[in-house]
Amino acid sequence: MAKLHLFDLDGTLLYGSAAPVEISRQLGLAEEIAEIERAFVTREIGPPEFATRVRELWADLTEAHVAAAFEGAPWLSGIREVWADIRAGGDYCAVVSLSPGFFVERLLGWGAHAAYGSRFPAVPFREPIDPAGILSAAAKVRIADELCAKFGVGRADCVAYGDSMSDAELFGALPVSVAVNADHHVSGLASYAYTGSDLREVYELIRNRR
Repeated sequence: MAKLHLFDLDGTLLYGSAAPVEISRQLGLAEEIAEIERAFVTREIGPPEFATRVRELWADLTEAHVAAAFEGAPWLSGIREVWADIRAGGDYCAVVSLSPGFFVERLLGWGAHAAYGSRFPAVPFREPIDPAGILSAAAKVRIADELCAKFGVGRADCVAYGDSMSDAELFGALPVSVAVNADHHVSGLASYAYTGSDLREVYELIRNRR
């Protein structure tokens, strides 16, 4: 039976950072995004309000900013190699993140079979945020089930990789999970734990598990 590997983005594939942080840095708004991130982590705001606030913060955002943020982000080493190995073995890999889809979907070019993020207006922004398009922790489980149906696998065939509270529900729903540079929200739920900056080392923890 094939396996489905489900990767979080912020703090997981991105080492010590997040897509909104990298995008904001391109706009010179590091302090402003830090305050919004703090409010989200402490649960003063939820995903829809977070999205609304960053959409307002990024009033001058262009595709060039997004491309520069993606290219300059602190990615884990070995992402392309791991995904190529997953594909070569007949398995599947997907990225599911609360961050903007216009950033997350760029990972399709690195070999992900699917990439899901929160639905933002097209860049440069002309439309408001639609809260219905903003993902949540629960949405990660729903998307995982949709991908299972698409690829013909079950939850028992999935591996989740994540680092924080947005991954907790997915870790609770799947039998195998890897906490990558994780905080307390998922460290006690995970099957495996990894601290470091190389996805190839993460993958070695579970690659021979069948």
